[in-house]
Amino acid sequence: MIPENAPLLFFDSGVGGLSILEPARKLLPQAPVIYAADSAFYPYGTKTEAEISARVPALLGRLVERYHPRLAVIACNTASTIALSVVRAALDIPVVGTVPAVKPAALGSRSRVIGVLGTQATVRQPYVNRLAQEFGADCLVLRHGSRELVDYAEAKLRGEVLDPAVPARALEGLFAQEGGDRMDVVVLACTHFPLVEADLAAASPRPLTFMHGGEGIARRIDYLTQGQKWPERPVPGIAVFTRLGPDTEALAPALRQFGLTEIVDL
Repeated sequence: MIPENAPLLFFDSGVGGLSILEPARKLLPQAPVIYAADSAFYPYGTKTEAEISARVPALLGRLVERYHPRLAVIACNTASTIALSVVRAALDIPVVGTVPAVKPAALGSRSRVIGVLGTQATVRQPYVNRLAQEFGADCLVLRHGSRELVDYAEAKLRGEVLDPAVPARALEGLFAQEGGDRMDVVVLACTHFPLVEADLAAASPRPLTFMHGGEGIARRIDYLTQGQKWPERPVPGIAVFTRLGPDTEALAPALRQFGLTEIVDL
Protein backbone atom coordinates (compact mmCIF):
# COMPACT_ATOMS: atom_id res chain seq x y z
CA MET A 1 0.00 0.00 0.00
CA ILE A 2 1.40 3.38 -1.04
CA PRO A 3 1.06 6.01 1.73
CA GLU A 4 -1.27 8.85 0.75
CA ASN A 5 1.44 11.40 1.54
CA ALA A 6 3.97 9.76 -0.82
CA PRO A 7 4.88 12.56 -3.26
CA LEU A 8 5.39 12.85 -6.96
CA LEU A 9 9.03 13.68 -7.69
CA PHE A 10 9.81 16.02 -10.58
CA PHE A 11 13.45 16.39 -11.62
CA ASP A 12 15.30 18.80 -13.92
CA SER A 13 18.59 20.68 -14.05
CA GLY A 14 16.74 23.97 -13.46
CA VAL A 15 13.23 25.40 -13.51
CA GLY A 16 12.24 23.98 -16.91
CA GLY A 17 10.42 21.08 -15.30
CA LEU A 18 7.87 23.53 -13.92
CA SER A 19 6.27 23.37 -17.38
CA ILE A 20 5.68 19.66 -16.69
CA LEU A 21 4.63 20.20 -13.07
CA GLU A 22 1.95 22.77 -13.94
CA PRO A 23 -0.39 20.51 -15.99
CA ALA A 24 0.19 17.66 -13.52
CA ARG A 25 -0.88 19.94 -10.66
CA LYS A 26 -4.05 20.87 -12.55
CA LEU A 27 -4.94 17.22 -13.16
CA LEU A 28 -3.92 15.99 -9.68
CA PRO A 29 -4.30 18.96 -7.33
CA GLN A 30 -4.15 16.80 -4.18
CA ALA A 31 -0.77 15.28 -5.07
CA PRO A 32 2.15 16.11 -2.75
CA VAL A 33 5.07 17.34 -4.87
CA ILE A 34 8.84 17.40 -4.58
CA TYR A 35 10.48 19.46 -7.32
CA ALA A 36 14.22 18.85 -7.57
CA ALA A 37 16.61 21.00 -9.61
CA ASP A 38 20.25 20.05 -10.11
CA SER A 39 21.38 23.67 -9.91
CA ALA A 40 24.97 22.65 -9.15
CA PHE A 41 25.24 20.99 -12.58
CA TYR A 42 22.97 23.32 -14.59
CA PRO A 43 22.55 23.31 -17.56
CA TYR A 44 22.44 19.70 -18.73
CA GLY A 45 22.19 20.73 -22.38
CA THR A 46 25.91 21.57 -22.60
CA LYS A 47 27.12 18.45 -20.76
CA THR A 48 28.34 15.20 -22.33
CA GLU A 49 26.26 12.05 -22.52
CA ALA A 50 28.70 10.32 -20.17
CA GLU A 51 28.39 13.05 -17.53
CA ILE A 52 24.59 12.97 -17.61
CA SER A 53 24.40 9.15 -17.63
CA ALA A 54 26.56 9.03 -14.51
CA ARG A 55 25.02 11.90 -12.57
CA VAL A 56 21.26 11.63 -13.11
CA PRO A 57 20.69 8.06 -11.81
CA ALA A 58 22.86 8.69 -8.75
CA LEU A 59 21.09 11.94 -7.92
CA LEU A 60 17.64 10.47 -8.40
CA GLY A 61 18.64 7.56 -6.17
CA ARG A 62 19.48 10.01 -3.37
CA LEU A 63 16.20 11.86 -3.86
CA VAL A 64 14.16 8.64 -3.78
CA GLU A 65 15.98 7.56 -0.61
CA ARG A 66 15.18 10.87 1.09
CA TYR A 67 11.60 11.52 -0.05
CA HIS A 68 10.16 8.04 -0.87
CA PRO A 69 8.12 9.19 -3.89
CA ARG A 70 5.45 7.01 -5.48
CA LEU A 71 6.64 8.01 -8.95
CA ALA A 72 9.46 10.04 -10.52
CA VAL A 73 9.24 12.31 -13.55
CA ILE A 74 12.42 13.23 -15.40
CA ALA A 75 11.09 16.64 -16.44
CA CYS A 76 14.02 17.28 -18.76
CA ASN A 77 14.32 16.26 -22.40
CA THR A 78 18.12 16.05 -22.29
CA ALA A 79 18.24 13.79 -19.23
CA SER A 80 15.38 11.66 -20.58
CA THR A 81 16.82 11.08 -24.04
CA ILE A 82 20.19 10.13 -22.53
CA ALA A 83 19.55 8.48 -19.15
CA LEU A 84 15.92 7.31 -18.92
CA SER A 85 16.65 3.61 -19.42
CA VAL A 86 19.49 3.70 -16.87
CA VAL A 87 17.28 5.44 -14.30
CA ARG A 88 14.45 2.96 -14.80
CA ALA A 89 16.86 0.08 -14.25
CA ALA A 90 18.20 1.69 -11.07
CA LEU A 91 14.94 2.65 -9.35
CA ASP A 92 12.11 0.45 -8.10
CA ILE A 93 9.36 3.02 -8.73
CA PRO A 94 7.71 4.06 -12.01
CA VAL A 95 9.75 6.64 -13.94
CA VAL A 96 8.15 8.88 -16.56
CA GLY A 97 10.39 10.55 -19.11
CA THR A 98 10.01 13.64 -21.26
CA VAL A 99 10.60 13.20 -24.97
CA PRO A 100 10.26 15.68 -27.86
CA ALA A 101 6.68 15.92 -29.18
CA VAL A 102 7.69 14.97 -32.73
CA LYS A 103 4.69 12.67 -33.28
CA PRO A 104 1.95 15.28 -32.66
CA ALA A 105 4.00 17.87 -34.55
CA ALA A 106 4.20 15.61 -37.61
CA LEU A 107 0.48 14.90 -37.38
CA GLY A 108 -0.31 18.60 -37.13
CA SER A 109 2.03 20.04 -39.77
CA ARG A 110 0.41 21.02 -43.05
CA SER A 111 3.63 22.13 -44.73
CA ARG A 112 5.47 18.93 -43.64
CA VAL A 113 8.33 21.04 -42.27
CA ILE A 114 8.71 20.98 -38.50
CA GLY A 115 11.32 22.48 -36.23
CA VAL A 116 12.80 20.90 -33.11
CA LEU A 117 14.05 23.57 -30.73
CA GLY A 118 15.94 22.16 -27.76
CA THR A 119 19.33 22.05 -26.12
CA GLN A 120 22.47 21.15 -28.03
CA ALA A 121 22.55 17.78 -26.27
CA THR A 122 18.94 16.89 -27.06
CA VAL A 123 18.86 17.82 -30.73
CA ARG A 124 21.91 15.66 -31.51
CA GLN A 125 20.52 12.50 -29.87
CA PRO A 126 19.90 9.39 -31.99
CA TYR A 127 16.59 9.14 -30.14
CA VAL A 128 15.41 12.27 -31.96
CA ASN A 129 16.47 10.67 -35.25
CA ARG A 130 14.33 7.64 -34.44
CA LEU A 131 11.31 9.81 -33.57
CA ALA A 132 11.70 11.71 -36.83
CA GLN A 133 11.98 8.51 -38.86
CA GLU A 134 9.09 6.77 -37.12
CA PHE A 135 6.57 9.61 -36.96
CA GLY A 136 7.78 12.20 -39.45
CA ALA A 137 9.27 10.18 -42.31
CA ASP A 138 7.52 12.42 -44.84
CA CYS A 139 8.55 15.61 -43.02
CA LEU A 140 11.62 17.80 -43.19
CA VAL A 141 12.76 17.98 -39.57
CA LEU A 142 14.92 21.00 -38.75
CA ARG A 143 16.83 21.17 -35.46
CA HIS A 144 18.44 23.91 -33.46
CA GLY A 145 20.00 23.96 -29.98
CA SER A 146 19.88 27.16 -27.93
CA ARG A 147 21.71 27.43 -24.62
CA GLU A 148 20.86 31.12 -24.29
CA LEU A 149 17.11 30.46 -24.46
CA VAL A 150 17.46 28.11 -21.48
CA ASP A 151 19.18 30.90 -19.54
CA TYR A 152 16.49 33.32 -20.75
CA ALA A 153 13.75 31.13 -19.24
CA GLU A 154 15.59 30.92 -15.93
CA ALA A 155 16.05 34.71 -15.93
CA LYS A 156 12.35 35.24 -16.69
CA LEU A 157 11.34 33.26 -13.61
CA ARG A 158 13.80 35.24 -11.52
CA GLY A 159 12.02 38.41 -12.63
CA GLU A 160 15.01 39.85 -14.48
CA VAL A 161 14.98 42.26 -17.43
CA LEU A 162 14.98 40.19 -20.63
CA ASP A 163 16.56 40.66 -24.05
CA PRO A 164 13.88 40.07 -26.73
CA ALA A 165 16.63 39.27 -29.23
CA VAL A 166 17.22 35.91 -27.50
CA PRO A 167 13.97 34.16 -28.54
CA ALA A 168 14.26 35.79 -31.97
CA ARG A 169 17.75 34.28 -32.44
CA ALA A 170 16.53 30.86 -31.30
CA LEU A 171 13.82 30.84 -33.97
CA GLU A 172 16.16 32.24 -36.59
CA GLY A 173 18.33 29.17 -36.03
CA LEU A 174 15.44 27.19 -37.53
CA PHE A 175 14.12 29.71 -40.09
CA ALA A 176 17.60 30.17 -41.58
CA GLN A 177 17.94 26.50 -42.50
CA GLU A 178 16.93 25.23 -45.93
CA GLY A 179 13.16 24.77 -45.87
CA GLY A 180 12.79 26.95 -42.78
CA ASP A 181 10.59 29.39 -44.69
CA ARG A 182 7.93 26.63 -44.89
CA MET A 183 8.11 25.56 -41.21
CA ASP A 184 4.70 25.73 -39.51
CA VAL A 185 5.17 23.71 -36.30
CA VAL A 186 7.94 23.96 -33.70
CA VAL A 187 8.52 21.26 -31.09
CA LEU A 188 9.65 22.81 -27.82
CA ALA A 189 12.10 20.00 -27.02
CA CYS A 190 13.41 21.52 -23.80
CA THR A 191 11.11 21.81 -20.81
CA HIS A 192 12.35 25.37 -20.22
CA PHE A 193 10.89 26.54 -23.53
CA PRO A 194 7.13 26.25 -22.81
CA LEU A 195 7.79 28.76 -20.02
CA VAL A 196 8.72 31.29 -22.74
CA GLU A 197 6.30 30.17 -25.45
CA ALA A 198 4.61 33.59 -25.47
CA ASP A 199 8.02 35.24 -25.96
CA LEU A 200 8.77 32.94 -28.90
CA ALA A 201 5.38 33.63 -30.46
CA ALA A 202 5.96 37.38 -30.12
CA ALA A 203 9.42 37.07 -31.67
CA SER A 204 8.27 35.04 -34.68
CA PRO A 205 7.81 36.95 -37.96
CA ARG A 206 4.78 34.77 -38.75
CA PRO A 207 2.36 32.50 -36.86
CA LEU A 208 3.70 29.15 -35.69
CA THR A 209 2.20 26.28 -33.75
CA PHE A 210 4.28 25.32 -30.71
CA MET A 211 4.02 21.81 -29.26
CA HIS A 212 5.34 20.16 -26.11
CA GLY A 213 4.49 17.15 -24.00
CA GLY A 214 3.36 18.57 -20.64
CA GLU A 215 -0.31 17.61 -20.80
CA GLY A 216 0.47 14.13 -22.13
CA ILE A 217 2.87 13.54 -19.24
CA ALA A 218 0.21 14.69 -16.77
CA ARG A 219 -2.20 12.12 -18.22
CA ARG A 220 0.50 9.44 -17.96
CA ILE A 221 1.07 10.27 -14.28
CA ASP A 222 -2.68 10.11 -13.67
CA TYR A 223 -2.86 6.69 -15.37
CA LEU A 224 0.07 5.26 -13.40
CA THR A 225 -1.36 6.43 -10.07
CA GLN A 226 -4.99 5.38 -10.61
CA GLY A 227 -6.50 3.77 -7.54
CA GLN A 228 -3.90 5.31 -5.22
CA LYS A 229 -4.91 7.51 -2.28
CA TRP A 230 -4.00 11.20 -2.00
CA PRO A 231 -4.25 13.62 0.93
CA GLU A 232 -7.71 15.13 1.38
CA ARG A 233 -6.39 18.65 0.85
CA PRO A 234 -3.54 19.96 -1.32
CA VAL A 235 -0.28 20.28 0.60
CA PRO A 236 2.53 22.78 -0.04
CA GLY A 237 5.25 21.52 -2.35
CA ILE A 238 8.98 21.49 -1.69
CA ALA A 239 11.68 22.71 -4.09
CA VAL A 240 15.03 20.95 -3.65
CA PHE A 241 18.20 22.41 -5.15
CA THR A 242 21.64 20.81 -5.28
CA ARG A 243 23.15 24.27 -4.76
CA LEU A 244 21.50 27.26 -3.08
CA GLY A 245 22.46 30.86 -3.76
CA PRO A 246 21.12 34.26 -4.80
CA ASP A 247 19.69 32.82 -8.02
CA THR A 248 17.59 30.25 -6.16
CA GLU A 249 16.41 32.87 -3.67
CA ALA A 250 15.29 35.06 -6.58
CA LEU A 251 13.15 32.16 -7.86
CA ALA A 252 11.07 31.98 -4.67
CA PRO A 253 8.12 34.13 -5.90
CA ALA A 254 7.84 32.13 -9.14
CA LEU A 255 8.12 28.82 -7.29
CA ARG A 256 5.24 29.85 -5.02
CA GLN A 257 3.07 30.33 -8.12
CA PHE A 258 3.63 26.63 -8.85
CA GLY A 259 2.71 25.63 -5.29
CA LEU A 260 6.32 25.22 -4.11
CA THR A 261 6.55 27.15 -0.84
CA GLU A 262 9.64 25.63 0.77
CA ILE A 263 13.19 25.71 -0.65
CA VAL A 264 15.81 23.27 0.67
CA ASP A 265 19.13 21.89 -0.47
CA LEU A 266 20.05 18.28 -1.15
